[in-house]
Amino acid sequence: MLSVGLTGGIGAGKSEVSRLLVEHGAVLIDADRIAREVVAPGTPGLAAVVAAFGEEVLAEDGSLDRPKLGSIVFADPEKLAALNSIVHPLVGERSRALEEAAAEDAVVVHDVPLLTENGLAPLYDVVVVVDADPATQLDRLVRLRGMTEQDARARMAAQATREQRREIADVIIDNDVPLDRLRSRVAEVWAELARRAHQPR
Repeated sequence: MLSVGLTGGIGAGKSEVSRLLVEHGAVLIDADRIAREVVAPGTPGLAAVVAAFGEEVLAEDGSLDRPKLGSIVFADPEKLAALNSIVHPLVGERSRALEEAAAEDAVVVHDVPLLTENGLAPLYDVVVVVDADPATQLDRLVRLRGMTEQDARARMAAQATREQRREIADVIIDNDVPLDRLRSRVAEVWAELARRAHQPR
């Protein structure tokens, strides 16, 4: 099994790259999706978040109001750290269970937005960074996700810099390119990952 850490700044196009890797046969472990699962209604994770941040972070249906929580934590590093200390251990536990269930020769891609920020690179055999110019990221967040420019800039500022991500990368996928070029680059990367997964170690 080859364990791959996939990361990139918000709006860099990491989700598209992970989708293409799955098309090639990767087993995807999506930290964002797991992070939503571990704070679903009725979970100990949600109870811990409410205990830390109050009932105001709940939507009317009892689920987590993610935009409301985001507006609280992204403006305050201490609150963001408190949230991460609740969610990250739960995500890690679930991710390990999913990886253990994968086939011996699988390429297991961990989609981890905060891989750089949390110093997680040593946990993976290969770190793949999806890279885009910050202006591209900003444009995508405002145009495609409907964020205000101020909110988009705050989200970007809360993450590692482009240089910090590139420093930990074993493989860089440039996503300032048309989709067909991205597809061909991902196919190249996949061929290398699959080769390494089948090498005896």
